[in-house]
Amino acid sequence: MTGYLADVQKYDGGADEAVVNKIVRHLGIALRNKDSSLVSATDPKELDRVREKWCEKKLGVVGADADAAISATAKAMSEDRSKSRVTFYYLVAKNLGKLQTL
Repeated sequence: MTGYLADVQKYDGGADEAVVNKIVRHLGIALRNKDSSLVSATDPKELDRVREKWCEKKLGVVGADADAAISATAKAMSEDRSKSRVTFYYLVAKNLGKLQTL
């Protein structure tokens, strides 16, 4: 778990460990596979999946707000070739102001 927290803290120094742990538990088995533990910000299907499964179903945010949060997160993480799914989801939730609802 500390590896996930350390990665999130590269982008948000005040990241809440409890929130990161909730995201890790939510993702569960997906984190066991190297490919599914990462987000490809250049793959439209992948970003659709983030929008549908995370923004809409988990966070309850649809449309332009979800798209803007995903785009802002992809831009913030653009220098990172291996975008951790936990970090990506954390930053999307933060951009949407939804960390407290997790």
